[in-house]
Amino acid sequence: MDSIFSDAQKRLTEVFKYFELPDDVREKLKRPKLSLCVSIPVRMDDGSLKVFTGYRVQFDDTRGPTKGGIRYHPDVTLDEITSLSFWMTIKCAIMNLPFGGAKGGIVVHPKELSRLELERLSRNYIREIADIIGPKRDIPAPDVYTNATIMGWMADEYAQIKRQQLPGVITGKPVHLNGSLGRVAATGRGALHVLQEWVQRKKLEPENMTLAVQGFGNAGYHFARLAHDQGFNVVAVSDSKGAIFSEQGLEPVRVMEHKQQHKDLKTMMYCDGSVCDLQRYKKLSSEEMLQLDVDVLVLAALENQIHKENGAAVKAKLILEIAN
Repeated sequence: MDSIFSDAQKRLTEVFKYFELPDDVREKLKRPKLSLCVSIPVRMDDGSLKVFTGYRVQFDDTRGPTKGGIRYHPDVTLDEITSLSFWMTIKCAIMNLPFGGAKGGIVVHPKELSRLELERLSRNYIREIADIIGPKRDIPAPDVYTNATIMGWMADEYAQIKRQQLPGVITGKPVHLNGSLGRVAATGRGALHVLQEWVQRKKLEPENMTLAVQGFGNAGYHFARLAHDQGFNVVAVSDSKGAIFSEQGLEPVRVMEHKQQHKDLKTMMYCDGSVCDLQRYKKLSSEEMLQLDVDVLVLAALENQIHKENGAAVKAKLILEIAN
């Protein structure tokens, strides 16, 4: 099986067929400018020491300081982070933004850590990468299983290291800590704008369209909430534990409220609940949800969810990608 980065490079090779670009550009986009792998020691609540592996990859800074999220996930690899930093480079260029692409990650199952352990991990990660980030060099942001609170810890740790307030070092912070209004829902809102543009061009009516949303995290939830408010019929959503389906449609806000009811002190950062806990809806596996006969399948979970093994079973008329 090809690596994720190898697959990304193959797509780039296809794109180059339609552009006349110097060989220098192609050569430069074959590998990242900087790849950093760090060991992150964390003192756990029981007094033991655990060492986590972290990464930060800066792919290209030709257009300006690199930027890109930090994800916490047990399956994080250098190959994955390199690929995501590559895609950030391409996305910033397509949008004509004065930034390059970067990405970071830690190999960890964050739901297994307490709030204090998560804070130590987040702060220690910043200590390890502080020399290569900064408002004029590399600007991290939240990604999978990271959020405003974690970004706040990281920004504070960087400020302590540099002995000055530099809020521009990290985006996605809480609003009261120099964060930006609308940042949390921005990805989902942007995806909805794309869908609305497509619907308008096709002269379709939102109320006659069915949507299935894979991934009920930050991007997927806000997309589903906003799409529901605009009249789209969200019939299915999924998270890491499975999916729920209702032919009559779901109410995303109520689904999220139910999911969050199972929080406790140990998991204040993440809810223990799942959309699957809702008894009044039909439960599906994640694969079954991908095969629903809907108008739009929205991918808002991890990358590469549709591939050669399951692509033929997808019945949706349109796939809307929020994740890569």
